[in-house]
Amino acid sequence: MNTIISYKKRQEPSTSGQKKGVQLFFLLLTSHFSLFTFSQVKDTTKINKLDEVLVSAVRVTTKTPVSFSNLNKKDIKFRNLGQDIPILMNYLPSVVTTSDAGNGIGYTGIRVRGSDATRVNITINGIPYNDSESHGTFWVNMPDFASSVESLQLQRGVGTSTNGAGAFGASLNMLTDSYAKESSGEISNSYGSFNTRKHTVKFSTGLIDDRLELAGRLSALKSDGYIDRASSDLKSYFLQGTYVGKTTLIKALIFGGKEKTYQSWNGLEDLDKLKNDRTFNTAGMFTDAFGNTRFYDNETDNYQQDHFQLHWNEKIATNWNTNLAVFYSKGKGFYENYKENAKFSGYGLTPIIIGGTTINKTDLIRQKWLDNDFYGTTFSANYKDEKLDVILGGGYNKYEGSHFGKIIWARYASTSELEDRYYNDAASKTDGNIFAKANYQVAEKLSLFADLQLRNVHYKANGAETGVVNANFNFFNPKAGLNLEINENNQLYASYARANREPNRTDYKNGSPRPEKLNDFELGLRHVSTKVKVNANMYYMAYKDQLILTGELDDVGAPIRKNSGDSYRLGLEIDATVAVLNNLIIRPNVTISTNKNKDFFFKRDGVLTSLGNTNIAFSPGFIAGNIVSFVPMKNLQISFLSKFVGEQYMANIDAEGSKLKSYFTNDLNVSYEIIPKSVFKSIYLSALVSNIFDYKYISNGYFYTYDDDYSNPPAITTIEGAGYYPQAGINFLVGLSLKF
Repeated sequence: MNTIISYKKRQEPSTSGQKKGVQLFFLLLTSHFSLFTFSQVKDTTKINKLDEVLVSAVRVTTKTPVSFSNLNKKDIKFRNLGQDIPILMNYLPSVVTTSDAGNGIGYTGIRVRGSDATRVNITINGIPYNDSESHGTFWVNMPDFASSVESLQLQRGVGTSTNGAGAFGASLNMLTDSYAKESSGEISNSYGSFNTRKHTVKFSTGLIDDRLELAGRLSALKSDGYIDRASSDLKSYFLQGTYVGKTTLIKALIFGGKEKTYQSWNGLEDLDKLKNDRTFNTAGMFTDAFGNTRFYDNETDNYQQDHFQLHWNEKIATNWNTNLAVFYSKGKGFYENYKENAKFSGYGLTPIIIGGTTINKTDLIRQKWLDNDFYGTTFSANYKDEKLDVILGGGYNKYEGSHFGKIIWARYASTSELEDRYYNDAASKTDGNIFAKANYQVAEKLSLFADLQLRNVHYKANGAETGVVNANFNFFNPKAGLNLEINENNQLYASYARANREPNRTDYKNGSPRPEKLNDFELGLRHVSTKVKVNANMYYMAYKDQLILTGELDDVGAPIRKNSGDSYRLGLEIDATVAVLNNLIIRPNVTISTNKNKDFFFKRDGVLTSLGNTNIAFSPGFIAGNIVSFVPMKNLQISFLSKFVGEQYMANIDAEGSKLKSYFTNDLNVSYEIIPKSVFKSIYLSALVSNIFDYKYISNGYFYTYDDDYSNPPAITTIEGAGYYPQAGINFLVGLSLKF
């Protein structure tokens, strides 16, 4: 469900509204560029150029002064055995991933340069995906989406103009499957640890009369999870129709997913259990009428999300391309909790008298619902000649949703009725932007880049969580840079970018937050030779009014974010691809960074204290990854993957109790393809052994404080607490794909 848990409690998703009267707009234009990937020494990706136009407005090339990484379909294929897209991206530079269930299936998360998922903007074919209110991304709503991804690009830092509420610290854009010229079918099955299994069926008609193609996918994925009861029951579909003309490409897509996951987002606070029973899950735990500890069997998250996209690309002249897209997304679902000794007052219930005793508490089962609609358009026009490449475009979207809660059972129901809502909140948000960006070849070896975006956001909400909100924001996001070709093997680039971003839904509960501001400076060097590719990038990201975790909890146990004043990230990223031998390639990357809040204050034991410069939460100073790929014989590939994540704090106050230890994990990936002479076009075998050294590690957690002013009044004592998300030890997945 589109929600993020505070530290311990899930934060309700966001958006609101009633039914919509839809009027969408048009005018869209786009351009073609050539994809460049650092993931391989020789790029073998074959993506139809018309398809590339769909994302050219949000993607960059080596002529753009932006730090980025690409993954193509072949890169994804090796490890596509059921784990979510963030896990598949784990070995990219500056990336840290985590999994609530511990095995990469269900609720997963990603951070880039320390920026969390709410600050990593996601687009699908240029269409925004982040939740408009929480700004988060919920991959569990799109299980097995990796099987329908042609390529993806991760831009680190501010990046170029893009659409969506998460556009701030990094951007990820995905291009779905290209059309196929020939008909095909595919059946894929995988199985692994924790009773994990994935079943996928794909088909394509190929181009009929060289004009029309219909392609689709059905997937089912189940897993018990590493953590106790952290089960997932996931289903998804993808259907795409394509019309290809001499100068026209029209694509209509319908895709979505339905998920039912047992909640595992509480984490584990008990240090003894963390050591001796690290899979223990507190979700759903209660004490029955006989004093026995039990677990509610439907402590689950349930959500369905469906997406509709229509893209129209037209080459209107030799130098001109246009692109127009309209889209609609529907999401609806709930999560269910057993609540022990819940106060009547919190659920709008009236105290009752039984046998002369006043009853004002009860055990109950509640559902917290989100029902939302999201729709809009994107458009762009691209002009390109020998010296000038310019894109003009924009987008508009509206989000409408409602948040409401229901009690489906209570030991003492008072005067309630089954369909009563104990809260009923509404919210709406409009987001519009226009942009112009251009690359201009000033001289043979020098090009200039500029990108100007105007963005307007209007957010309205009225609920217990937010209060009454009617906020309007106008943002100007400029970017500029240069790209210098030193020689045929080396490029130097430099850029400046500014980003602004509105607060999310829960920020309004704790006051009147200001929008975040970021000035991003990048300086990089690209080296490309026959056997070596190296990308080195220095960055300085200066924040103003960044919304950060204070370490405090509000009255319902949710973490409080407040504007922090000044903070910064200073770092160096290096990634490389080296062909050691014709059949041996290594792809190392490393990020070294300093991430600081300036002049940070914290109230401890009732006294406001200056902590000086503190570390920004969840921002390790050292991240490294490496992939060693060996091809001992044709169609057989063996890869050894390593990831090191340095020590990090879970709060911004440098408390020792908020430290997450560093960890180092290693995976082994083997794939083999058989090309039969009949029946099947391909038989593809793959296996993944994760954490092969069975390392016990924790990739994520939470930290909180509260003031004890009741144990020894008038003294005030600040109490600290922390919870952790243990990850699985050695585990495996094996898969078989049959193509025909």
